[in-house]
Amino acid sequence: MKVLVTGVNGQLGHDVALELARRGHDAVCSGSGPAYRGTDDLTELPWLSLDVTDGPAVSEQIAALRPDAVIHCSAWTAVDAAEEPENRDKVWALNVTAPGNIAAACADTGAKMLLISTDYVFDGTGDRPWRPEDAADPCNEYGRTKLLGERAAAERLDRLFIVRTAWVFGANGKNFVKTMLRLGAARDDLRVVNDQIGTPTYTADLARLLADMAQTDRYGVYHASNEGGYVSWCGFAREIFRQAGMDTRVLGVSTAEYGRSLARRPLNSRLDKSSLYAAGFAPLPDWRDALGRFLKEIGYGTDQS
Repeated sequence: MKVLVTGVNGQLGHDVALELARRGHDAVCSGSGPAYRGTDDLTELPWLSLDVTDGPAVSEQIAALRPDAVIHCSAWTAVDAAEEPENRDKVWALNVTAPGNIAAACADTGAKMLLISTDYVFDGTGDRPWRPEDAADPCNEYGRTKLLGERAAAERLDRLFIVRTAWVFGANGKNFVKTMLRLGAARDDLRVVNDQIGTPTYTADLARLLADMAQTDRYGVYHASNEGGYVSWCGFAREIFRQAGMDTRVLGVSTAEYGRSLARRPLNSRLDKSSLYAAGFAPLPDWRDALGRFLKEIGYGTDQS
């Protein structure tokens, strides 16, 4: 199977390409730059310089490549920066225009598409896990553009998987785990919000799910994160320091007390994954186990006791 993966310089795209290569698929990496810039484990894979916001270029290059599937991981993910007026056009281009471009090119060539989306398409209130069929009502500009990107792709392509996830962490990029490790090494105490609830998602585990999906025709909208129940960012931080063997004390504060955020953050990032299992896809491992594997991947000793 030939699969084009966009956004390979990011966390998820990197792990998706790596997982496909491990399975023996013909993985083609892509990004906006002339070459791959990340860890060394993907340097042997073919690279396609692709501006996903350029419709004609996307159409031409996907027509020439003729992939069986495109896993579209590229996106604008800087949530606070998405609120800045000077960034609005760039955010729209990456999160709305680009998915539409990819979907149109897939429709023309007969390829299937896997589009990565987010729990931010919901308003983030309540305490019931969000189901794929729940009414979307984004809580900020990032979520709004991701929702419109879902719709742009769905209008152009039937062979479409939309996979919403949350709280992603992986080796090839910045994330909450790395930030906590960095800050915890420099400080005795950290303030972390305790009223935003969700489930962490390890990109290596999500990549395996996406590779499984790409080999099927079970199209639809799915929610995916690691198992193990729900946790606050505060609770997640405490588990990070426990497994990393660090003595950093985590002080729980409310979102209102913490402040510092330009974009409104969802308090409820719980995702209902029952439709994923009903379609025959395997659950992702427990997030605590995933965290331990991730810490080993980036060179931290772990304590699972």
